[in-house]
Amino acid sequence: MKDIDAARIAGLPVFSGASPAQIEAILAEARQTAYPKRHPIFRQGDRAESFWLLLEGRLRAIKLTPEGEQVIVRHVGPGELFGIAVAMGRPVYPATAMPLVDSHALVWPSSAWHRLVERCPPFATAALHAVGDRLSDAHAQVVEMSTQSVERRIAHALLRLAGQAGRPLPSGTEIDMPLSRQDIAEMTGTTLHTVSRILSAWEARGLVGGGRRRIHILDAERLTALASGETTQPDGPESARR
Repeated sequence: MKDIDAARIAGLPVFSGASPAQIEAILAEARQTAYPKRHPIFRQGDRAESFWLLLEGRLRAIKLTPEGEQVIVRHVGPGELFGIAVAMGRPVYPATAMPLVDSHALVWPSSAWHRLVERCPPFATAALHAVGDRLSDAHAQVVEMSTQSVERRIAHALLRLAGQAGRPLPSGTEIDMPLSRQDIAEMTGTTLHTVSRILSAWEARGLVGGGRRRIHILDAERLTALASGETTQPDGPESARR
C-alpha cells in the first residue's frame, strides 16, 4: 500500500459508506501504477487478469467491430472503476482502454474481486452501479445508432461528455479532455466529413465553439433541444443516419 493516499481515496464515491478497516483491507491488495497517454492499459481480447480504479487522468474505451471499424464506447474519469470484466463474468476485456493524458490508477488482480466485494459491501454496490451504468450507456448508444439522425447522435454525445468532464466557463462549458472531430465520428458511427460539416454549422449558429481538439458548448439549451428532436438541423434531412 506504499504511496497510496488512503485518506484521499476514502473520499471517492466507490468507497462511500465503507469503514476505515474495510478500505484498508481493499487497498492492501492494490498497487498504484502510472500509465502514459496513448499507451493502452489493456487491449480488447486480452485476458481479464486485473481491474482498476482511475485516480487521475482520462481514458477512453475503444472497441474494434468485426468490420474493422474503431468505435469509442465510453470515457472514464477520476474515481471510476474500469476493466471490471470479472464483475460481468467475462474472461477477456471487451474493449481497449486508452489513456488520453498521463494517468494514475489503482490496480487489483481479478482473482481478488470476489474476496473484496465480500469484505466491503459498499464497494460491491459501487461496482454493481458501474456495471449498470455501462449497460445503460450501451443500450442508449444502440438506440441512438439505430433510430436517431446523426445530428441528434452528435448532440447527445457532446452533452454526455459535458456531463462527465465539463468545466464551467463564462461563455458555457468546456469538455475538459482532448477531443478531435475524428473522435466524435468514432463515438457516433459517422464520418469525419459529416462531423466537420455539422460542427461548422453549429459554430456558425453559436451552439458550440473551441479550438484544436477542444469543444466548448456555448448554448446547452439549444443543443439539448436538438438532441431531443425538438428542433432540426438545417444542413440535412432529419432522417439522415450518416
